[in-house]
Amino acid sequence: MRFKCFITLLIACCGAPAFAAPSQKMADIIAVIAPAKNEQAWLAIPWETDLTAARRKAVAQNKPIFLWEMDGHPLGCT
Repeated sequence: MRFKCFITLLIACCGAPAFAAPSQKMADIIAVIAPAKNEQAWLAIPWETDLTAARRKAVAQNKPIFLWEMDGHPLGCT
């Protein structure tokens, strides 16, 4: 019983900072690893997910189709 009380007290005293709001250091880390606006320019492209619709649009605008496809597991686990 004493051991359980000690563990509970230890968790209450030492575990509290783990649930606190993110510190400035964490905000700095997020700022470093988050992609910048210029690194997300590909999100502004109006991608077509339907090949038939893309072909119709390409013919109407006399433009080529860029086909990006992937075979295999989406996480690269084969």
